[in-house]
Amino acid sequence: MKSLDPKPQDTPQNSPDNNRDAAQSSALVQQSPAAASQRARFSLRSLMQGDLGFIPVLLTLALITIYFQLTTSGVFLQARNLSNLTQQIVAIGILSIAAVLVLLLGEIDLSLAAVAQACAAIMATVSVYQNWNPWLAMLVALLSGAVIGLLNGLFIAVLRVPSFIVTLAGSIAYAGLLLVVMGPQTTLVVRDPTIRALAPTYLPPALGWGIPLVCLALYAAGVWYNQRRRSQVGLPIKHPTQLVLQLLAATVVVLILMFLFHSYQGVPQAVMIALGLVVIFWLVLRKTPFGRHLYAVGGNAEAARRAGINVVRMKLTVFILASTLAAFAGIMMTSRSTAVATQISSTLLLNAIAAAVIGGVSLFGGRGSVWAVVLGALVIGSLDNGLDLLNQDQGVKNIVQGAVLVLAVTADAVVRRAGFSRGK
Repeated sequence: MKSLDPKPQDTPQNSPDNNRDAAQSSALVQQSPAAASQRARFSLRSLMQGDLGFIPVLLTLALITIYFQLTTSGVFLQARNLSNLTQQIVAIGILSIAAVLVLLLGEIDLSLAAVAQACAAIMATVSVYQNWNPWLAMLVALLSGAVIGLLNGLFIAVLRVPSFIVTLAGSIAYAGLLLVVMGPQTTLVVRDPTIRALAPTYLPPALGWGIPLVCLALYAAGVWYNQRRRSQVGLPIKHPTQLVLQLLAATVVVLILMFLFHSYQGVPQAVMIALGLVVIFWLVLRKTPFGRHLYAVGGNAEAARRAGINVVRMKLTVFILASTLAAFAGIMMTSRSTAVATQISSTLLLNAIAAAVIGGVSLFGGRGSVWAVVLGALVIGSLDNGLDLLNQDQGVKNIVQGAVLVLAVTADAVVRRAGFSRGK
């Protein structure tokens, strides 16, 4: 008796892609928890994945450091220069966190630098001319950034105008807002001691040593807890050698940096603020539903919508957060320079996006970590600082930074194509 079922080749469910997915699902179902919890075989390939996937960027940073250390006769790694370098990249790092959030969403925000400068001008104006409380002035700047982000998000998420167009137009408009707020002045000096002390202050030795060591201990405990939980539920766990290398690398980096900082004037407060923001957003992205939804929308917005995720709300939230972070970056820049100018840095936006991409955040959305900000900002800052020590002009610095950004984007595209070819 002939079957009434359609022929296999006529059934969409029997396509090669679906057969492959079914086979993979069957293998996962048949896999026992004991087999799943086995330690992964340690190899160089496994080391380059997961939490240690930043090793290529770390090697790049090491090569840059060695080159400038040799060409500057040892000045580059002096404690004073390293302290200045880390403070110089604080604003770039905070702005890069905003760029990471938007890039993970699969969008772009070209107005971040203009928003930072415009919100800083609003803070400076109410502080200088209206004599507002410094904390209230900073709060107004942050709220201004949030309103700008909401405006951007409404055009992008609700009206579905491409983010490139919206934020490009926004960068022009917010640069105009900066000129309106500043009035006839080209530079406005901020004299409030609270605002001026926010960035250049150094932590006392007890806090300078205590906070990093406590954070290092919490990180080690988190790694151990995550390994234990994955083993209990039958998920693959890392090889002990990889765990040891991961914790050893973190410990060595922290101790070296603390020693260098304390051999000069201590740990800069601005650096700890920036690292605190990185930790906060890392926890939000990795440990909360919001973070999982963000990665899902960035990976495939339509699939995320069908899974019940409110894509419009996610986009609105991300653009509000990004512009608020940009406003905070503007506050930190003002604190360090003690003034606001009508001239927006031509490389600030480039450096922020470059730091994110160099650190491994995909321009196509859905892949990357907020920790990319740290290494990416260090690479950008080291190039800028080292070329300054070699007395190179701005043209040379722009060429070098542009070349590094192109290489990072090329590497991202190659990795993405390789992932598609492997069916990932």
